[in-house]
Amino acid sequence: MLVEDDVYFQNALVTAIGDAPDMWITCVASNCAESFLALKQPQPDVLLVDLGLPDGSGLDVIRAAHAQWPCCAIMVSSDFCDESNVILSIEAGASGYLLKDSSSHRIVDEIRCLYAGGSPISPLIARQVLLRFRSHDKAAAPEPQGASAGEAGKAALSERELEVLQLITRGFKVEEIAHLMQISRHTVRSFVRRIYAKLEVNSRTEAIYEARHQGLL
Repeated sequence: MLVEDDVYFQNALVTAIGDAPDMWITCVASNCAESFLALKQPQPDVLLVDLGLPDGSGLDVIRAAHAQWPCCAIMVSSDFCDESNVILSIEAGASGYLLKDSSSHRIVDEIRCLYAGGSPISPLIARQVLLRFRSHDKAAAPEPQGASAGEAGKAALSERELEVLQLITRGFKVEEIAHLMQISRHTVRSFVRRIYAKLEVNSRTEAIYEARHQGLL
């Protein structure tokens, strides 16, 4: 089910989802009133909600849908990237949050991820959430002895992991990195998984963003 008042964006999503062989739209609503009426229908697998609706907030739709359809996976698709809306959406029942700068086809891929149990979040949104929780952690825990403030916030990447990360940043693919470093593709993928885990990210774009933020690149 799609809740979206921007006709252009709505049409783009409807077209992209219509082209996907493994999903279809059960309902399209353009405002809160239509959304609340749709809650009387059978539960969809996924609900995609815009926050800025003409007759209210998408947050109200999320809360009502989460109560009515507890097994429905809910994801926000919005222009709002402020911390307040992000946190309120998660508290209301959303499991994903994408900004509208994502292409409609990427959103289709993220819908699959959401349905499979993932929590797709745009890199900028993920950054805000991480900073929020890190600020709480820093307030609650003392800084480790012997580490400067800059060092304490950096992921502990090995020399080889940093080398792989630098090649990723330059746009090299797994096969090319394996050839340049004279290691197997399997080993490269293992390095990439460890890099993602240490940086707490899920994609190349997020890894590069986070590494630059930490001063690793």
